[in-house]
Amino acid sequence: MSSTSTTKQNSFRSGFVAIIGRPNVGKSTLMNQVIGQKIAIMSDKPQTTRNKIHGVYTTDDSQIVFLDTPGIHKSSSKLGDYMMKAAESALKEVEAILFLVDVVEGIGGGDRYIIEQLKKVTTPVILVLNKIDQVQPEALLPIIVTYKELYPFAEIVPVSALNGNNVNTLMTQIVKFLPNGPQYYPADQVTDHPEQFVCAELIREKILHLTREEIPHSIAVGIEDMKVQDNGVVYIGAVIYVERDSQKGIIIGKKGALLKEVGQKARADIEALLGSRVFLELWVKVKKDWRNKDVVLKDLGFRHE
Repeated sequence: MSSTSTTKQNSFRSGFVAIIGRPNVGKSTLMNQVIGQKIAIMSDKPQTTRNKIHGVYTTDDSQIVFLDTPGIHKSSSKLGDYMMKAAESALKEVEAILFLVDVVEGIGGGDRYIIEQLKKVTTPVILVLNKIDQVQPEALLPIIVTYKELYPFAEIVPVSALNGNNVNTLMTQIVKFLPNGPQYYPADQVTDHPEQFVCAELIREKILHLTREEIPHSIAVGIEDMKVQDNGVVYIGAVIYVERDSQKGIIIGKKGALLKEVGQKARADIEALLGSRVFLELWVKVKKDWRNKDVVLKDLGFRHE
């Protein structure tokens, strides 16, 4: 091994970074912006992310593995318990924490609750002020002062996760907190989740966009079959689970119209993800009260270990 390659290996930094914050502050948007590809679904409805999504960002001299955690919130079901445990466990297994806040909404009770949780760990915390494209620059200073009075943040970085403003500065700040370490994943790998997981999430995202308030938290998506056919087209068979018969009717829609639209929109994203043509087949099944059944939750991939 040459001295040049040895030096590069010794100076390579790597580690794990958690993205935390109240529901709907832009955590998934930030990770997708950093990774440059949609691996975490986005929605204007809270509690969209249900599992810890791992995104991998690699440069010549560093690799950051992001954990996009479920929004920290008050739980009302076993599914909610899974989501909370996933978020809280992330704080214990990382080199740095990004605490994402919405500068448009301002500080709220949920932000103060998270700060109290942060006081229990010794991990460096970077305060990320998101949605700066929606406020005047002079509005940021009082927000920064308020947060600095509540917690000794290692760094404070204003960004627009949606537009990418100042995200490069954030990445530079994160790398400072990473130790010298190995490259955990190949340079071209952007997530450690299997393709089936991401495909299921993309289908769920379309349902979130197209349905009313009572539906989103009552659905789950499982991939039953995924294979490359002889003609090169990827066949995907997926089941959309709901809790009640009435919800099944809503998801299917009049003469199957809504289910067809979900399939069309999801297929476009999945084809972009896989880089090949996709035949997507969807079914809707009722699995009563699935959010409160441990066995069902584990079968659907919810975990907090």
